[in-house]
Amino acid sequence: MNKLPVLHKKYVLYLAMAMVVLAVLAVWLLRARPAVQTASVARGPAVEAVYATGTVEPVRWAKVGPQVTGRITDILAKEGDRVARGAVLARLDDREARANVKQLLAREEFLRDEEERRKKLFDKQLISRQDYEKAVSDHAQALESLNATRQTLADLTLTSPLMGKVLRQDGQVGEVVTSASVLFWVGQSDRLWVVAEVDEEDILRIRPRQRVLIKADAFAGQALEGEVTEITPKGDPINKTYRVRVGLPANTPLKIGMTTEVNILVREERDALLAPVSALIDGHLWIVRDSRAYRQEVRIGVVGDQRVQILSGVAEGDTVVLYPPATLKDSQHVRVSGP
Repeated sequence: MNKLPVLHKKYVLYLAMAMVVLAVLAVWLLRARPAVQTASVARGPAVEAVYATGTVEPVRWAKVGPQVTGRITDILAKEGDRVARGAVLARLDDREARANVKQLLAREEFLRDEEERRKKLFDKQLISRQDYEKAVSDHAQALESLNATRQTLADLTLTSPLMGKVLRQDGQVGEVVTSASVLFWVGQSDRLWVVAEVDEEDILRIRPRQRVLIKADAFAGQALEGEVTEITPKGDPINKTYRVRVGLPANTPLKIGMTTEVNILVREERDALLAPVSALIDGHLWIVRDSRAYRQEVRIGVVGDQRVQILSGVAEGDTVVLYPPATLKDSQHVRVSGP
């Protein structure tokens, strides 16, 4: 029976050293070829938009609240009711105001009669001009006080400033309310728009009739659209925003009071050459050909949230590096990894 040859210890050592060198070389090669993720340059629509948040409101609506402090005695309209302009919505306790009107009315009538009496005496030169003018002044002051109290009495009755629907009603009978309280929201629910606040840095890019894409949590995944209807000429210097109103179509599913996200399309290209935004670094892309990455200067157009329009420098179907490493060098070997 033949025996297997026994390797000399020296050769075993050489073999082990060679394996170590190969392992080190393999690690070096792997490090020299960084792993990168890639994507293809393709054609599609390019959209540049201005983002803002907004709230759905009626085009015509009003808040209704008391002008004076008082206790609610009657609520005559409820949510959903249709009301005419001038319709009584609620009343506050007016007993004291009515008593004051009655008292001041009696005083005004007395002083009016006194003014007429003194005028006759003045015409006959039986009293001085000063006596007559005092009577005139006293009557005028009484009439002014009466009219002011009548206005206070009128303010205790809340009426609708326009024809529409009661969109919301707050407050209960017996509750004391002030001039800061809002008891009714009245509006016309057939015409709605989104009132959005746009950053002052973007407002110069906004124009009437621009198309607007709208997102709402209640209609996730549903494409909702509108168009810019109005742009306020004066901005808010505190929040540094301008108010933009986005008109909604008559069949919109959005409801009054819903919060929305709007993207106002300031620029659109229907058939653009597109690359991922994450592939663009300082005006250039890294194109992968034959396992090598090549630095390529490009000229860009529309910049979106996820993709950027490429005007020149690459072609449709080119493979570009996503999130290029800062250490990547021109013509360097790379390993393409999965997404």
